[in-house]
Amino acid sequence: MENMSFSQKIQPVNYTINVRGRLMNLSKPCVMGILNVTPDSFFADSRVQTEEAIRNRANQIIAEGGRIIDVGACSTRPGGEVASEAEEMERLAMALPIIRDAQPDAVISIDTFRASIARRTVEEFGADIINDVEEGSDPDMFRTVAELGVPYILMSKAANLHDMLINSARKIQELRALGQKDIIFDPGFGFGKEPIEGNYALLSEMEKLHVLGLPILVGISRKRMIHQLLGITPQESLNGTTVLNTISLMKGASILRVHDVKQAVEALSIYEKTSNR
Repeated sequence: MENMSFSQKIQPVNYTINVRGRLMNLSKPCVMGILNVTPDSFFADSRVQTEEAIRNRANQIIAEGGRIIDVGACSTRPGGEVASEAEEMERLAMALPIIRDAQPDAVISIDTFRASIARRTVEEFGADIINDVEEGSDPDMFRTVAELGVPYILMSKAANLHDMLINSARKIQELRALGQKDIIFDPGFGFGKEPIEGNYALLSEMEKLHVLGLPILVGISRKRMIHQLLGITPQESLNGTTVLNTISLMKGASILRVHDVKQAVEALSIYEKTSNR
């Protein structure tokens, strides 16, 4: 979109999800805070593995204005070693009761690509949302989330907008046919795209994704598209993250998935003040 002014900002899709009987209106953007119980996530500061660290991080996300806690137990960083199913479940079984005890009313999403993990975390630990970074590569995932009746985040690893729209429309149709009601779409910045040109090309026309009719989640926090472009480290990428989060809001993002909740909430507050909403 050329020369986009504040008056031309794209509004988020008017979409409400059902989170265990609680309605969550995503036409008002919100922030999802990352809580990694992994030893090797790409941003070292996001790793929490002791009971005290997990509790403190859960409390911090909510205190700083986060609406959703996204719990990851299997790193998907490029070149990283994928944890076994048993390792992933063991980490989650340790962390989820701590998080729920610390924040009983928090909305908890599980960052996993395994249908078996999705089922166990929802049925045994009361997880609220499944966040699948492998766009349904597990052949049982779509059927599982539809049976569980929880909101599902579908991420795309397509390299460009054209392929993304075609592939994702097909997957959304598959999910609907199975009875999946609540779907959130993540364009997958940093996954399957050329690090600089591919990711920024997608961001430049992200508003076109609204044709899918789904709320959009943007997970762009401290990623390589920022620090590689600027010649800095992930630890130095907070400012760039805030800039891209703001652009994403202006293009209609409903959820910002971030490491730095306070800064994202502040960016959202300033954005909303200019939106007269």
